[in-house]
Amino acid sequence: MTEADLNAALEAFVDPLIGRGLLSAAAVEEVALSAGLLRLRVRLGFPLGDHAASFEQALAAHVQTRLGVRLQLDLAARIESQAVQRQLRPLAGIRNILAVASGKGGVGKSTVAANLALALQAQGARVGLLDADIYGPSQPHMMGVAGQRPVTAANGRLQPVLAHGLQVMSIGFLVDAEQPMIWRGPMATQALNQLLTETDWVDLDYLVVDLPPGTGDIQLSLSQRIPLAGAVVVTTPQDIALIDARKGLEMFRKVGVPLLGIVENMSLYCCPACGQTSELFGRGGGERLATAAGVPLLGQLPLERRIRELADGGRPSVVGEPEGDAARRYRAIALQAAARLAYAGGEAFPEITVSDD
Repeated sequence: MTEADLNAALEAFVDPLIGRGLLSAAAVEEVALSAGLLRLRVRLGFPLGDHAASFEQALAAHVQTRLGVRLQLDLAARIESQAVQRQLRPLAGIRNILAVASGKGGVGKSTVAANLALALQAQGARVGLLDADIYGPSQPHMMGVAGQRPVTAANGRLQPVLAHGLQVMSIGFLVDAEQPMIWRGPMATQALNQLLTETDWVDLDYLVVDLPPGTGDIQLSLSQRIPLAGAVVVTTPQDIALIDARKGLEMFRKVGVPLLGIVENMSLYCCPACGQTSELFGRGGGERLATAAGVPLLGQLPLERRIRELADGGRPSVVGEPEGDAARRYRAIALQAAARLAYAGGEAFPEITVSDD
């Protein structure tokens, strides 16, 4: 076996989450071959979690078939900072900031954001969650830490509240829950900027930011000021929601934030009494939008009472029922989003053309 044979075999193995060969992905750190045993040290740019076992099994089968040798694999994650908007720099203590956005309210964005953050953690990453909805903060309640107050350290920086292992910050920790935030846009934007930059985030692989719904002045200002490595857009299959979701996609394109993918929420309803399924909000809308945008449909989530009950109870699905179907779907979405962030290569956001057919 020549070195060229070995390199060709490694490059020919294309993991579905990486989308390219191991050498092109710069995933192979060390290679040693002796006595029919191939020793590999592989580092992937996303948390391995549920994917580790299938990756090792598939690579071992590939090596056996292609080279006729056994595999000894040293596999681990190596999560690095990705590029952000040109005029901004990554923040200290945070490798990557991911925005979760929606074109309109009522599509379940905050529930998706909370479960996405917990799912990234469940896959092995260090994760924080920033509730950026100044006017309607929901993450303190959803994460089961409503009423808590962050501590100010000796250096004057706020210590994030810990919830289910996540570092969490929200304006909801600092104001009376019954007090409306009667602030104009610039005041809200400045408040969020302070929450982001004056919180003592500690060694995060990902900070998930639950953006307020819509595409107005506040949302645009936030997407320009926060150094975002990528964004996930949440929609329902409903035509009205898709119209607004397209506006969200265009907003991120204009400010140079890569889109990691689309999550279609409330895609299917299963009646708990009879078991019959219904497509209450239409069918295939998220997939059509993802195709038009040239990005993946990261996953589809059902409309289930249990998802709502767990979130209302302060234990979102990923921690409330970790072996349940919803938690499995959220973990799969988290893996795809993290892998795309690491290996999409900072590709330009394509122009969006949506057919009426």
